[in-house]
Amino acid sequence: MSKSKKKMFISHESIEQRIAELAHEIERNFTGEDVVVIGVLKGAYVFLADLSRRIRIPHVIDFVRLASYGAQTVSSGTVTITKDIETPLKNKSVIIVEDIVDAGYSLQFLKDHLAKKQPRSISTCVLLDKKARRKVDIAVDYTGFIIDDVFVVGYGLDWNEQYRYLPDIYAVEQ
Repeated sequence: MSKSKKKMFISHESIEQRIAELAHEIERNFTGEDVVVIGVLKGAYVFLADLSRRIRIPHVIDFVRLASYGAQTVSSGTVTITKDIETPLKNKSVIIVEDIVDAGYSLQFLKDHLAKKQPRSISTCVLLDKKARRKVDIAVDYTGFIIDDVFVVGYGLDWNEQYRYLPDIYAVEQ
């Protein structure tokens, strides 16, 4: 990636505006419910932190870590849990917060895994949705941005653990 070029794709200001809108939608739909927001590590940590600060209803935060990419730029299709949640989910409204969904394997795997814990409901909130790459028929309930099939870094998204610190999202030309 050292010889790859990064091009500004989504500005931090645009991300902040969209997060405010998503938080408002979530507040409207979950007021009065027992809500658990589950961030998918590591990519969603920045998005989850900003979203959580904007959601003005009580909610618990937990994290899960999945592995499916390694050092590659496309999902292997095999998903494993490397860190599971610690919060009981029975009869609670769960919102999975993910940085990006493309093929959909990880999100479907996680929804199936969490469903075994008997939550009241499971919703999904993703910052970036690459619908063109979808291999699994999975709906996203709250979407930040629908993007084309480009590889992106920044705002928590990485390539080989690099570039998460960038405040904006960049498209990478390889």
